[in-house]
Amino acid sequence: MSDNVVQVENLGKKYIISHQKGANTTLRDALTSSARAISRKLLTPFGKRMPDPNHQEFWALKNVSFEIKQGEVVGIIGRNGAGKSTLLKILSRITEPTKGQILITGRVASLLEVGTGFHPELTGRENIFLNGAILGMSKAEIKKKFDEIVSFAEVEKFLDTPVKHYSSGMYVRLAFAIAAHLEPEILIVDEVLAVGDVQFQKKCLGKMGNVAKEGRTILFVTHNMSMVESLCDRGILLEEGTLCLDGTSEEAVRVYLEKSYSLAQELPLNQRKDRTGSGRVRVSSFRILNEKGHEEQVLQSGKNYYFEIGYSNYIGKRLSNVVVGIGLVDDRGTLDLLLRSNFTNDYLTLNSDKGYILCGIENLPLVNGLYLVSMYLSHADSETLDHLQEVVSVVIDGGDFFGTGNPGLPNFCKFLVKAEWSTSHVHFLSHM
Repeated sequence: MSDNVVQVENLGKKYIISHQKGANTTLRDALTSSARAISRKLLTPFGKRMPDPNHQEFWALKNVSFEIKQGEVVGIIGRNGAGKSTLLKILSRITEPTKGQILITGRVASLLEVGTGFHPELTGRENIFLNGAILGMSKAEIKKKFDEIVSFAEVEKFLDTPVKHYSSGMYVRLAFAIAAHLEPEILIVDEVLAVGDVQFQKKCLGKMGNVAKEGRTILFVTHNMSMVESLCDRGILLEEGTLCLDGTSEEAVRVYLEKSYSLAQELPLNQRKDRTGSGRVRVSSFRILNEKGHEEQVLQSGKNYYFEIGYSNYIGKRLSNVVVGIGLVDDRGTLDLLLRSNFTNDYLTLNSDKGYILCGIENLPLVNGLYLVSMYLSHADSETLDHLQEVVSVVIDGGDFFGTGNPGLPNFCKFLVKAEWSTSHVHFLSHM
């Protein structure tokens, strides 16, 4: 008898993308469109369908097949638009596949989006019992785990508050606690854990490790390659909806990073399709400049630089309250440096057509190594305008951050900070 708990065969998911004109379509346009539709029907041979120019087929997944055994921990990785979230939604029975089939043995708990499975009008307490019932657990089983769930989620004070008043962090804490503690045979987790704070992420990782040791199966999507290597037995790499690689976690991470660095070097930003956001404003170029305004390809620790982001505004008018984010990710997928304009209450106003954003940084605090730059634009920190990962690869080589010629320890830490050292024969407080 097979010990596979998940079997996926030739899985495909198709979406139809509409290219209809906007609300300003005239009566003449509507009549012309109708006439074209009628003529297509008249000219089409019986039993065949002519393609509609206003609609386009998009295959989010194409002929994906794999098997997962009980107790395996599998990281599903890939670039934006690779089909990771679509795959998890199909495995969670949220979305139906267009073709192929899946066979799942055991109870599945999914954590895909903030608030998934919660009723906003119900309290935290009521939602714990609701989610348990959805998982097929009895009231007695849920009561047995109740205190443990509440303690893990750290929401004791808000337990009898409707969850519509919860912050996104509280949502995630409670949702993960429910999913992980109600003993599903298969736990499916998307990138949603990134919403929580760092300490809670560590707590979740520890819990997932314990779940794996108990012989339960975990599938999760993440952009954190260190997490994949440390927690997973296997790595599944998706690329443009197809299965690119199914192997060890180390192998999957290596191939993913190689492809990421290659893409960052080869494809111009305005041609990149692996982006998310409304697209009303888009990043069109990126350069790193020195203090004299000259472009730099190789950076040095401790020096001053400007990050220059070119953008195109498709709204047609100036846009205020724009938040800009720049992240530097190391060769293990760890975000080592995050710069965001709203950290310093800098909300920017963009031109009506195109322009440039400058971000100046003093004393670059990263050690020698190879990094990938990611970028994020949002309006009022609510609407994501454009989000691009692995925009360009950056080499940091040399520099003298400490002014002593010592480069730090690149293999042990990525961040450089100057500290003052001294010795004394009395406690520090006695000097004050």
